[in-house]
Amino acid sequence: MAVKLRLTRMGAKKRPTYRIVASDSRAKRDGEYIELVGTYNPIMNETNIKEEVALKWLHQGAEPSDTVRNLLSKAGIMKKFAEEKQGK
Repeated sequence: MAVKLRLTRMGAKKRPTYRIVASDSRAKRDGEYIELVGTYNPIMNETNIKEEVALKWLHQGAEPSDTVRNLLSKAGIMKKFAEEKQGK
């Protein structure tokens, strides 16, 4: 099973909020997911990411989507992941 870190859309019409989730790559965008990693509100430009959960999935080989990769980079999680990977 290939796992991806990606966004699922929530919220009202024209007022989107997103959940950052770990899901099977074959699942629908708003379908079932394995674990909630965080949330993203583009209107308020807020992100809440559980760092331990995100790192756990990255270490297990989950591929982040382009948008999620950018959000993780802004939060400093991708840098921490790269440093941990270099240390091994």
